[in-house]
Amino acid sequence: MLRSITQNDAARIVEIYAPYVQGTAISFETEVPTIEEMKNRITEITEKFPWLVFESEGVVVGYAYASAHRSRCAYAWSVEVSVYLDTNFHRQGIGRKLYEKLFQLLKEQGAVNAFAGIALPNEGSVKLHESMGFKKIGQFEDIGYKHEKWWDVGWWQMKLQQPDRPTALKKPYLGFSAPG
Repeated sequence: MLRSITQNDAARIVEIYAPYVQGTAISFETEVPTIEEMKNRITEITEKFPWLVFESEGVVVGYAYASAHRSRCAYAWSVEVSVYLDTNFHRQGIGRKLYEKLFQLLKEQGAVNAFAGIALPNEGSVKLHESMGFKKIGQFEDIGYKHEKWWDVGWWQMKLQQPDRPTALKKPYLGFSAPG
């Protein structure tokens, strides 16, 4: 089942996210956030953007969210997107389902562009994003240092809809829930 995140999901989100922080360069964070910090992130992000979770047998196994691409006002219609899955649930189509619904909600809000930054190499993430319609637009070399190594980050962009004369982004609908 796909649904909007709640504060009650914070501990499970930390559990899913921790292996990415501790054992990979997929996240450039070096310390796993506390549950309280994750609750703060949930509050901050969902004030403006959707954050979705995917449940399997009543347990959250993945999540996807959008956040501001940049803080300057003229960037308001562009978002960064992220998706994370419990490592036992990779390659089951869950990331795609989360992203499909996230992109639908972002279009309804009025977002025009979605960007994804991917620490490289990460073949699985690159394949997912390109299969969803993202195009690689550039790469920052040696931009992050983690686990005794320098990492590149590639940037992918997907046009969610054609730009028009924009209006303010609508607030996300936070009551979403549907079968996965």
